[in-house]
Amino acid sequence: MPGDKKALLAVLGSCIVIFWPGALTFGFPGVMASVWQEMFHVGRAATGLTIFFMLAAVGAFMFLVGRWQERWGLRRMMAIGVILTALASLIISQAGSIYAVYAWAFLNGMASSFVYIPALTLVQWCYPKKRGLVAGIVSMVFGLAAAIMSPLFGKMLAVLGYEAMNLNVALLTLSIGLLGAYFARAPETWENAASARRSGSTSAAKQNAEIFHSARSLTVKESLHTRSFWLLWITWTLAGAAGVSMTILATGYGLFLGFPMPSAILILTAFNLTNGMSRLISGILSDWFGRNQIMSLAFLAAGVAYFALPWADGLGACVLLAAVVGFSFGTLFSVSAPLVADCFGLEHFGAIFGLTFAAYGFVAGPLGPTLSGYLLDVTGDNFFLVFMYLGIFCLLASLCIRQVVPPKIT
Repeated sequence: MPGDKKALLAVLGSCIVIFWPGALTFGFPGVMASVWQEMFHVGRAATGLTIFFMLAAVGAFMFLVGRWQERWGLRRMMAIGVILTALASLIISQAGSIYAVYAWAFLNGMASSFVYIPALTLVQWCYPKKRGLVAGIVSMVFGLAAAIMSPLFGKMLAVLGYEAMNLNVALLTLSIGLLGAYFARAPETWENAASARRSGSTSAAKQNAEIFHSARSLTVKESLHTRSFWLLWITWTLAGAAGVSMTILATGYGLFLGFPMPSAILILTAFNLTNGMSRLISGILSDWFGRNQIMSLAFLAAGVAYFALPWADGLGACVLLAAVVGFSFGTLFSVSAPLVADCFGLEHFGAIFGLTFAAYGFVAGPLGPTLSGYLLDVTGDNFFLVFMYLGIFCLLASLCIRQVVPPKIT
């Protein structure tokens, strides 16, 4: 098979694999939060913990998957992720308490790790000169899937019922995802590098540096000793907390303002739509104008949007402001990946990028959805307080990301 065709199929396969994990990560909790509250007689803080367990799994497994893929291969990791995603949907279909929802969330977060890191690694190895573009395409599908599926989840629930809806999702995830994994074949450069890693050869590392027009790749240990890594880690904590909170807050804020459920879901859909589209747009722009500048401007805009949300009492204004937050969140996901490759190289990209996700997984969840849900419960739905502190997070992230630069290698 010609190299170009194989590379295109790898990108297509990665997009197919990542569709359902993206829909379930960014769309499903927002649509189902009010349903779970009614089913299990819990408050917003309890459903906010759903995102905490999902992100905790992401934080725990992103680094591990980054390591495992170097030994066991990219397609194998993706196939495992697809199977875990389907298994999670089977578990949630039989949920008898909020604790089953937490189990679903953890398993779904784990599954996303097995899909997301290998997919981003694969496409950047396929197109080393267009890393922002291809990482943006994969990230776009990951986020845009929720915009497509969020309204459909609501319709499926109404037509099929809770259990049947989740069983159908499990079947679709398994069949479509495994098909995508079949096409997601690693390029020859990845296979050569993997073989060199196993044999301890250093010649492949020099060859890969020439392919990617970069200095040698840093190891995980070397990366952890740089200022840029920790500034990126803080950025993921702050911008991640602010962005992921909207997946839970959007529908709830719409209902709080008195909008009917379909209109409230429209706010979430707008967030997910720009969360998906911005990943491609920002990825392309970052190739042209620089990663730091694009991310900093996106986070600044999200901060302004959060500050404006308490005064937005019309559906159109809420949709627009949620869309701005979604654009920022998508930019975080798509541009961070090539920024990590720019700063630390691609040789150990999966492990290093996985470590930055630890901030998103272990810290952003408690600071974002969990804390915001708790504050809403104890203050009687004081969205003003929640939106203010999330806006401040965005502004701080905008400042931090400007200082993430390739470290000097001595």
